[in-house]
Amino acid sequence: MLAMRGVSLSYETVREWCLKFGQTYANGLRHKSPRPGDRWHLDEVFLKINGRLHYLWRAVDQDGDVLDILVQSHRDKKAAKKFFRKLLKGLRYVPVPSSQTS
Repeated sequence: MLAMRGVSLSYETVREWCLKFGQTYANGLRHKSPRPGDRWHLDEVFLKINGRLHYLWRAVDQDGDVLDILVQSHRDKKAAKKFFRKLLKGLRYVPVPSSQTS
């Protein structure tokens, strides 16, 4: 694109630009990632994998974006805590459960 405009660059110039602006650009992309919605729904599906029963849990926000998926062979309190801990890690707010919405 720059060559079409009559600008010629060396590989060294591009490398220097990457060193100078690359981290700032990457940080901007990371901060602009879409925030999940404030209402979440949890789906649970029973699967048979190699003849053994497994549980697939999937968290979805109100826009239909899948937040996280977990497949486990156990369906107990420990498995549920692991799934929610992984799901809520890094959030700065608490989502509203779908049963509490009006």
